Amino acid sequence: MDKERILLRLYIQPRASKNEIAGIHGGTALKIRLTSPPVDGAANSACIEFLANVLGIRKSHVEILSGQKSRIKQIKLTGISLQGAEDLIKFILQQIPSTA
Repeated sequence: MDKERILLRLYIQPRASKNEIAGIHGGTALKIRLTSPPVDGAANSACIEFLANVLGIRKSHVEILSGQKSRIKQIKLTGISLQGAEDLIKFILQQIPSTA
C-alpha cells in the first residue's frame, strides 16, 4: 500500500465559508472549498491538511505536484489504497445535495 500513488485533479475555491468537498468541477476535477485565502501558500497548506484529514492519512502523504499558484492542482497521494480513497470520496460526494 505504501508504494501505491494516486493522482487527483482538484479545483480549489479559496475564501469559502467552510472547508469542504463541494462536488465535481467541469467533469474533470474534484472541487474543494477552503476558508484560507490564496496568499503566501495558505490555501495550499490548507488543501494538504484538509485532504489528509478527510482521507485519514499523514500530511506528508499529500503532495502538490503542479498548480501551486493555480486553482487547478495535481495532487499525489500515498499511504492509502486506490480503493480506499475512491470509496471515501464517493461517500462524501453522495452526501452533497444535488443543488451543489
